[in-house]
Amino acid sequence: MAQPDFTAAASLLLGNWSATTRMPALPDAMRPRSRAEGYDAAAAVARQSGSAVAGWKIAATSEAGQKHINVDGPIIGRILQSRLMAPGAGVPLGGNIMRVAEAEFAFGFTRDLPPRTLPYSQDEALDAVGSLHLSIEVPDSRYGDFTKVGAAQLIADTACACWLVLGPAVAMPWRHINLSEHAVKGSINGKPVAEGTGKAVLGDPRKALTWFVNEASSYCGGVKAGQFVTTGTCIIPMAIKPGDEVSVDYGELGAIACRIA
Repeated sequence: MAQPDFTAAASLLLGNWSATTRMPALPDAMRPRSRAEGYDAAAAVARQSGSAVAGWKIAATSEAGQKHINVDGPIIGRILQSRLMAPGAGVPLGGNIMRVAEAEFAFGFTRDLPPRTLPYSQDEALDAVGSLHLSIEVPDSRYGDFTKVGAAQLIADTACACWLVLGPAVAMPWRHINLSEHAVKGSINGKPVAEGTGKAVLGDPRKALTWFVNEASSYCGGVKAGQFVTTGTCIIPMAIKPGDEVSVDYGELGAIACRIA
């Protein structure tokens, strides 16, 4: 069987992303057939985008997230610099078909973690982290029905990345905090609509971090200093519409908000 044309796949995905249009699936000649091929296609998307890779996301680290996109485990995607927004920004919803906001912890890396055969331990992953950030993700898909295309095609589509509101480094010491039990509360227009903890994220955001580091080592060329990773939603994704004010309270760690335009 011939190798799929991931250059063409990337062009098609980026074209749909730019136009906010949808397709049923990638054509057979462009379609990744495995997790590894999905990541190869996603790398082509990043190269063709013209934007630097600012960081990464993990999708489907919670049971709710897995049900939302119909996969049986987590996947990762690149976050492009052009898709980063500051707290308080107006996030354009436009033709977004997912129409949800997610509350996520993010870790910032101060040291490279290159590919290697031996898996990285949690201690090694945390040693490469210099900062903790609060974030709100507004994901989207370039597929008309993202629940039917499967993990490989979702990976190719940057794991449903679209917009990320990323806060500055948390100012207070955070390494002693049990993020697994840390409460996260999401509100829309001042009304509480969702509450969860870091436990939703593979049991603990630190475990999700370690899983990500090893997934990136195996398939994506590792992680670079200066990048970050969002570890997945701690709450059930919140339904949003234009005009909504979205805020997430992370307790003693602070809060973050954005406006849906």
